[in-house]
Amino acid sequence: MTSFQDMARIAERAMREVFPETPLQRNAHLSEKYGADIWLKREDLSPVRSYKLRGAFNAMRKVLEEHPEQMLFVCASAGNHAQGVAYMCQHFGVKGVIFMPVTTPQQKIQKTKVFGGEAIEIKLIGDYFDDTLAEAQRFCVQEEGHFLAPFDDADVIEGQASVAVEIAVQMGRVPDHVILPVGGGGLSSGVRGFFGPRCRYSFVEPAGGRSLAAALAAGEPVMLDRVDSFVDGAAVARIGALPFARLADVDPKDVLFAPEDRICTTMIEMLNLEGIVLEPAGALAVDALADVADDIRGKAVVCVTSGGNFDFERLPEVKERAQRYAGLKKYFILRLPQRPGALKDFLEILGPEDDISRFEYMKKSARNFGSVLIGIETMRPENFGQLFARLDAGGYTYTDITSDETLAQFVI
Repeated sequence: MTSFQDMARIAERAMREVFPETPLQRNAHLSEKYGADIWLKREDLSPVRSYKLRGAFNAMRKVLEEHPEQMLFVCASAGNHAQGVAYMCQHFGVKGVIFMPVTTPQQKIQKTKVFGGEAIEIKLIGDYFDDTLAEAQRFCVQEEGHFLAPFDDADVIEGQASVAVEIAVQMGRVPDHVILPVGGGGLSSGVRGFFGPRCRYSFVEPAGGRSLAAALAAGEPVMLDRVDSFVDGAAVARIGALPFARLADVDPKDVLFAPEDRICTTMIEMLNLEGIVLEPAGALAVDALADVADDIRGKAVVCVTSGGNFDFERLPEVKERAQRYAGLKKYFILRLPQRPGALKDFLEILGPEDDISRFEYMKKSARNFGSVLIGIETMRPENFGQLFARLDAGGYTYTDITSDETLAQFVI
């Protein structure tokens, strides 16, 4: 019987007919920062800027080997899986029907069309992904197509394991530590299935989508009550059954969670210092280095940067969240006297490194005080402590709403 490792190697060799291996690059900045030998497996440099085409290729290859008459493939996705499937439909010369939610950004729709060309058809169905998925599966049964799952498929997992095959060849050995992003579990279960116990792992989930941690606690995949969709490439409400079967014995201590705002600081750091564009899910592994810093000193560490499909229209939001996490930007509601000169008095309280980024004031008649929504950026976090001390000394009443998620979403 052919082993999982051998099947992954076969898949990796077959992929070379379609696209080259992605680079494994030593990162000097991160290596110096953490005192380790840190390498990035650049899946963001694949033809579709994510690892997803690996699983799509392997699943389609094996279906067509066994059933060459199968000419229709169906999937439901609003992101990287859709682009991987579209690319492979073009390659294999088969028809693909890709279902996406109506709310999918036009940028993602257009990129999927570019990769698939005339080989694919995109159907926009449903406001929410569950509705899209149900319609895709109904259509697939009706039209006798083959449904391509994004992660809960043995051939997809096998295809994603090709990432580990390449790492071993490129490094010339198995790394000491591998840091893997986790969404549905296809990539993480595939890489772990290939390397086995020969190295240590850290599995990183977004704080707002801890499906692996929940499954380990329950002993089986469970549906999360709520998922934060910011890390859209890994915000999965329920980890796949097949991936979890390969991850069920993972030590919960090795499952880390990355706060969404902190991920933004990592994205900005990698963009500004390294010129590397990562989507939120693609930054998960690099972001988690801060959590394992004490464990990796002197070790050879591989971070899988799983995707770089980042819409730059999101950059202002990413910058905003990064500044708030770093303590360089705050929002508060200030009670300001309604009298001439009150604003001038307030402005004189600001420090030399404080800058007003937002100011909304409503003067109300027959009131002694008015409310101001104010946003302030500064150069160093400690400046806010000094500012608030001056406000207190001046008798101002204010409320810091930076960390009030509900209020911040409404007014910021």
